[in-house]
Amino acid sequence: MGRLRGFWMGLREGWRTVLIALGVLFFLIVLDYLLFKFLPNSGDFKDVSGIIQSIITALAIVMAGYFALFKLRIFRDLEPHLTVSHEISHRFIGDSYVHISVTALLHNRSKVKVELREGFFRLQKIAPTTDEDIHPLYEQVFICKKYEDIQWPLLDELKLTRCKGELVVEPGESHPETHEFIVLREVRSVLAYTYFKDPEYSSGPESAEGWHATSVYDINICE
Repeated sequence: MGRLRGFWMGLREGWRTVLIALGVLFFLIVLDYLLFKFLPNSGDFKDVSGIIQSIITALAIVMAGYFALFKLRIFRDLEPHLTVSHEISHRFIGDSYVHISVTALLHNRSKVKVELREGFFRLQKIAPTTDEDIHPLYEQVFICKKYEDIQWPLLDELKLTRCKGELVVEPGESHPETHEFIVLREVRSVLAYTYFKDPEYSSGPESAEGWHATSVYDINICE
């Protein structure tokens, strides 16, 4: 709601400025026409008309630049945006463990490059879970409203840290980022959560704090 409200406020303010500029431009054009019509032989008219036409030209250039900047800001043409999706696979290793590979596919759908420096991969256990454990998990979200998401037990979390210029996704391109986990063989279902922080984030309504993906993955016990 905050972003939508900010969008409409910016749109309304931008169009108000454009309409005022158009009014001033129209007034100058009419004034130039009236001077030409009623003072065609005046020696001073040429100087006045030249000044007015210069102002009209300058105002038109300023309006064009403002409209371009207004479009970029309102429609977020210069805002970075990533779409994150998961590819997950597993294999049994040893007698007691399972190796899980989580690949985050980062697709840049914006018109600017996106540089990533911070993020994390998180793996949580969904099953097996006892009824005694499920009851408090349910109450925290659906009754007490303490959390918005179910707080499944954490299996592991891997931090992502990159130096400046190390991880950059160009406009229209995709980049795979893979991390590995090892869990006990008894684990049957997991939740994979991946988050990437936007280094350009500000508190304004046009920017995203970061991008994330959530996937539930079942481990086939028949393998």
